[in-house]
Amino acid sequence: MNRRAAPLVASLLDQRDSLRLDVRPHGSGATLVDAGIRATGGLEAGRRIAEICMGGLGRVSLTVTQGRWPVGVSVIASDPVLACLASQYAGWSLAHGSGTTRFQALGSGPARALAVKEPLFEELGYRDQADSTCLILEADREPPLEVVQKVVHDCGVAPERLTVILAPTHSIAGMVQIVARVLEVALHKVHALGFPLEAIVDGAGSAPLAPPAPDFLTAMGRSNDAILFGGSIQLYVRCEDGAAEHLAGELPCGRSHDYGKPFAAIFKEYDYDFYKIDPMLFAPAVALVTNVASGRTFRGGILNDELLAQSFGA
Repeated sequence: MNRRAAPLVASLLDQRDSLRLDVRPHGSGATLVDAGIRATGGLEAGRRIAEICMGGLGRVSLTVTQGRWPVGVSVIASDPVLACLASQYAGWSLAHGSGTTRFQALGSGPARALAVKEPLFEELGYRDQADSTCLILEADREPPLEVVQKVVHDCGVAPERLTVILAPTHSIAGMVQIVARVLEVALHKVHALGFPLEAIVDGAGSAPLAPPAPDFLTAMGRSNDAILFGGSIQLYVRCEDGAAEHLAGELPCGRSHDYGKPFAAIFKEYDYDFYKIDPMLFAPAVALVTNVASGRTFRGGILNDELLAQSFGA
């Protein structure tokens, strides 16, 4: 995946001016790409970052329609399990310091498949090999030296062979790359439900692009709600019809006991503690599961335009 992502990273750096990115060296020797902290960034930058997040195994498109939410994000993956779970999933927790100066961010992208710091990789049975890599952080400030040095060490690459992309949640680029996780969120829940990942043949998804917001909590809530209330995915599986039908019924976010309010309101009710929220909430609104062995398709969930409007401030 790192070799597949490398030309995408090179293209991003080459077109930094037209994409309105700020590229600069980090004190560690790594390359930093600012896609929305001080830099303007934008839709196309976010789309490209989302494809890098998928390790070069996915394609992300921006769509424009005549509906209430005209701009949407569509995602397909040539190998959805690896693209989404081994690369795109923000599963690498990185932190340093304490108190008000503490830095903490979740890392995604193909660097995860080099470091393999998460138990998930044991189940996937995958470890990448490459001499260069890229990590995407949903962060609103530059990571400290200690964090980047840890990434370099864990990935086993030279500092100058590491690119760190910073895409804060409140930015346009950050919002695009988060909403582009609609398929990844689905596969993460598929895994949590115990459905065999080897039965996943293919997949695609789409969701409306949430408007950015200047404060983190509002932006985070909108990025989640775009998927929870407006996201649709289709999975192609090879299994018994009963298993496919059960997956379609259990996969949508509406099955969670926390469903029914915008995410920011739920987050506030749980005293801003992610771990108190039902993990089954994190899923797209609608799931279609097609069993390629039988040709039957099963559907679960509903789109909720009313809650989207509440969340999006429209």
